[in-house]
Amino acid sequence: MRILLISTAFSGLTQRFYTELEDAGFLVSVELHSGDIAQLLEGVSLFKPDLILCPFLTKRLPKEIYENYKCLIVHPGIKGDRGPSSLDWAIQNGEPEWGVSLLEAADEMDAGAIWANKTFPMRQATKSSIFYREVTQAAIDCLWEVLSYFDAPDFKPDVQDYRKPGYTGKLQPSIKQADRAINWKIHKTDEILRRINAADGSPGVLDEIYSKPVFIFNAHKESHLTGKPGEIIATANHAICRATVDGAIWIGHLQPKLASGAKGIKLPATLVLKDLMPKTVSSLKALLSKTIKHIDIDYTKPGRQLPCQEIWYELDAAAAYLYFPVHNGGMSTEQCRLLLTVYQHVATLPVKAIVLMGGEECWSNGIHLNHIEVAASPADESWLNINAIDDLIHQIITTLDKLTVSALAGSAGAGGAIMALAADKVFAREGVIFNPHYKNMGELYGSEYWTYLLPKRVGQEMATSLTEQRLPISAKKAWQIGMCDTVLDKNHKIFAAQVKQLVNALVTDSEALRQCLTAKAKTRCYDESLKALATYRQFELTQMYANFYGNEHYHSARQQFVYKTSNDKTTPANIANHRQQKGQTKKLSPGSMYHFVWQDFYQMNDAVIDNQHQELFNLANQLVSSVNREELTKNIQLIVHHVKEHFNAEEELMEQLAFKNYKGHAREHSVMLEKLAEIDQKITNDDWKQNDIQEFMDKWGNHIINSDMAFNVYQKKQELENAFL
Repeated sequence: MRILLISTAFSGLTQRFYTELEDAGFLVSVELHSGDIAQLLEGVSLFKPDLILCPFLTKRLPKEIYENYKCLIVHPGIKGDRGPSSLDWAIQNGEPEWGVSLLEAADEMDAGAIWANKTFPMRQATKSSIFYREVTQAAIDCLWEVLSYFDAPDFKPDVQDYRKPGYTGKLQPSIKQADRAINWKIHKTDEILRRINAADGSPGVLDEIYSKPVFIFNAHKESHLTGKPGEIIATANHAICRATVDGAIWIGHLQPKLASGAKGIKLPATLVLKDLMPKTVSSLKALLSKTIKHIDIDYTKPGRQLPCQEIWYELDAAAAYLYFPVHNGGMSTEQCRLLLTVYQHVATLPVKAIVLMGGEECWSNGIHLNHIEVAASPADESWLNINAIDDLIHQIITTLDKLTVSALAGSAGAGGAIMALAADKVFAREGVIFNPHYKNMGELYGSEYWTYLLPKRVGQEMATSLTEQRLPISAKKAWQIGMCDTVLDKNHKIFAAQVKQLVNALVTDSEALRQCLTAKAKTRCYDESLKALATYRQFELTQMYANFYGNEHYHSARQQFVYKTSNDKTTPANIANHRQQKGQTKKLSPGSMYHFVWQDFYQMNDAVIDNQHQELFNLANQLVSSVNREELTKNIQLIVHHVKEHFNAEEELMEQLAFKNYKGHAREHSVMLEKLAEIDQKITNDDWKQNDIQEFMDKWGNHIINSDMAFNVYQKKQELENAFL
């Protein structure tokens, strides 16, 4: 079956639909609905789908499409519910139960026949959290129910009729800021939280703080502090605590409303208000004054001391569980350094395992683009941020006396997806999405030791495919290719219980744990002898330095992402299979996960030979950095010429010195030249893979160590004997 996903963006839900259908073997493609109807119609015509699914739409589907194709739309509402603000109203009104419907596109919005409907109990949580967890899973359940009887001749969808039992929803208007507005002198804490939660993710609740118009996000209920309603009474962890009529709430993030009416950048609250807030004082002085008090968090203590605390750990039996549910998954330089400090503290405790829990909705997305965007020098802040997360990952990789586990309840992208691989074990909840690639952000090369960690898990070719194709993969697919070790239950509570059960089983078997740690230490030493972690990092950061300081591609892409101002209305070719031209030459991306490094143990203390050997490493790096066929052809010819010259000179010297293994050595030369000729032909046929040069360089390294070293010893022995004649 051919299934086309039409979506406003390649959102989390759209990615979940995409990976579910891909895993099941459906022919699936994506067309983004940007408002260009002609382009949308062209995409549908090109793909010729049997079914169109719309997981996330903010624009109407044209009649020309749903009158000619079966089109089913995901609506986050119970039966009978209609309108664009369904989930917002449900959260703000405190509905105890809500649901998802998969319904046919129709002239009236959300009025089409219902193919499937699922309900779920509501939690006190943000809209983005409920959407990621309950709404997404209910939508997937609806999807598979529909596909199970899509071709059944006796199936008929449920025509909406409010006279039927179960139709308790209603048509609701688009929610406005006036509907969300907070009256700090009247509304109680729970009411305020519902209003902020209902707008979290987007668009936020518009309010004023110190006469500055801001949108509020990321709120948490405070249990003890009180004050004059509306006033800021405390700060901690860059969050502000604002008093209500019956308590207080912590506000983690604000987004300024600009004079033009546009939105600024969402940032931690104290950063947005830094020029407006009065100076904070210590808790002791605050008792004697009305000034804002600052609460310091002792991160060495277990447990979450404040609701706004984003990093903490818990101890359970012989394991430490490290949580870092940072808002939206991006980790700033400061957060990376703090997480490293807490990790280092936990590593000193008498525990046998450290479990990285991340956040429930998002495990981690790597560096923090919003913080970088507002820095005095975005390039400098990018550099600091990438080094800070590299420091953290290096610490995880080199933790040799404890078992380390990454437990992903939430999805992970870019550097966050790679960070998970630094641990010994990777557990993933069913439904988690991995995006282990960087290049969509202005051809960003990426660091986090990905050129070591990713191929170590999945192999060189798969690592290249993942980073070049830039597609999301499911937890199931990640398990199949070796990115994660096991996939656990889709329910978050069951997943957490399963993680603890597995970790306890791993650490209570003392002999198995000892063997595991011994094997880890041996592997780490062996890997370090082949290529030092510092070498991987240096190579990656060299590429990143060029991204940050060498051109504007990354900076332009970051700005468009942060401000959501991209003018490109086309669907990216990597997700639009129907727009990929058959036989089209694939454009090579700058940068490669392959890099070839001269090691000290190749040294033979012969300046000429060592320089010739080392030059090939430079030429190989030049080859894998080629960005088109012309460069590939030129660089492979340079390698062939260099190797031939080196081999000819070496063989001539062997003959002169009557080296007894000359013929066998020369045969090795012939085999390697044949390999180069094969690579040259593959480049001509547009069939080459970077793994080809990797295989050649592996042979080259082994040849130096085993064959060239033997000749070098013979040569020096001959020179010594001649010196005494």
